[in-house]
Amino acid sequence: MTDTSSRIGLIVPSSNTTMETELPELFRRQNTATGHHYTFHSARASMRNVNTEELLAMVGKAGDCARALSDADVDVIAYACLVAVMAQGPGAHRESEEVIAKAAADNGHPAAVVSSAGALVRSLTALGAQRVAIVTPYVPALTKLVTDYLEGEGISVLDAVALGVDDNLAVGRLDPGNLPGLARNLSREGADAIVLSACVQMPSLASVQLVEDELGLPVVSAATATAYETLAALGHQPAIPGAGSLLGGSVAVGSTRP
Repeated sequence: MTDTSSRIGLIVPSSNTTMETELPELFRRQNTATGHHYTFHSARASMRNVNTEELLAMVGKAGDCARALSDADVDVIAYACLVAVMAQGPGAHRESEEVIAKAAADNGHPAAVVSSAGALVRSLTALGAQRVAIVTPYVPALTKLVTDYLEGEGISVLDAVALGVDDNLAVGRLDPGNLPGLARNLSREGADAIVLSACVQMPSLASVQLVEDELGLPVVSAATATAYETLAALGHQPAIPGAGSLLGGSVAVGSTRP
């Protein structure tokens, strides 16, 4: 690609309908602000229901998806499934990113790699957030996996809402307009940030800035964290309005990338 255009590869669950809408919208705003163009190219790994069996099966397909994406000579690959990685145990995002990077490199087209799980951890670190409250669409057992994972990375979870939705298409149909009310009801005393959607499939972009403005805390989502990390991998400073302070330009990129 030219120095004014970048290719972004996405590995998404087959039933995902959100990352391929929210991420392009965020990068459209980045393009408007900076003039740099971004194109998106996706590979899908089978997953319909958010349960342990299907999450494990999806993880096993990541390498094949990365090889297929690397045929398009993408500049960065974003592995856009958060809980599938976190369900593998502490620190699993590091291994997942290594597997995907190796698959692309072995195919002759090396690319930077971001996982949504790693992006959430590193974005919260970039914000200096050591204590958070989170909203998830998951059943309580999977929500506990997410909270345990974050705590294993040194981020305390003060409160977590689990909406109990296990059909991934149904997660994608959840109304982001309900998120401000859920956020208001979180126990936030001592919190440094709110994770408004700890899931790549639960729509939240329409409410991120609203909640941040109302509650006075930085607000991130799986999608905004993935966008931040993707920009960091490309060496681009975020300049995205209306999506929270993480992407507004005040948080420098690069300091949390390995």
